[in-house]
Amino acid sequence: MLRIPAAPCLAGFLLVSLAGSPAGAQSAAMPEPGGAPKTAPRPPATLDDLFARLKAAKDDSEARGVAQLIERRLDRSGSDTADLLANRAGQALKDKDAALAVELLDRVVTLEPGWAEGWSRRATAFYLLDDQASALADLHRALRLEPRHFEAWAALAHIYMASDDKVRALAAFRRAQEIYPRMGKLREAIEHLTPDVDGRDL
Repeated sequence: MLRIPAAPCLAGFLLVSLAGSPAGAQSAAMPEPGGAPKTAPRPPATLDDLFARLKAAKDDSEARGVAQLIERRLDRSGSDTADLLANRAGQALKDKDAALAVELLDRVVTLEPGWAEGWSRRATAFYLLDDQASALADLHRALRLEPRHFEAWAALAHIYMASDDKVRALAAFRRAQEIYPRMGKLREAIEHLTPDVDGRDL
């Protein structure tokens, strides 16, 4: 099922504006004594940039690194309270207390209903409680909020597989592969399901 990644923050950047200051403009163009001219810091990659890099990754190692950056972005709710509750829910899952995790994540999705990862995490807890209907509902909610959430697509596929819905499982695996072509074991799952769903080549 879904992993619950750690939540380190990506480094931000500082923009220093010297507009409207002739002295500032001159100092920006002049090199430091004995050094090269200063250059403005590059802004961090957007989520769109990261998903494009994930799709174009040339090897598994590069893809994993980009996927981790994406997961870190998706892992931030924007609310300190929601993040704290989500972290406690993650610990509850590690302690095999899925019921407590659901209770905590109920509060998370109430506080931050637009946070896709909150719904995705609650889907994990519901799945561990054998409540597949609720898990599916939460995964669909997560994917409406973030259609590129590859972990949610993969989790959706596994739930469909568990109920022997091979058509939907294959469709979900293929969606995950479109987003993250080098995601582990996706190709194997797709190759296994394709003959049953699309028919065998003659």
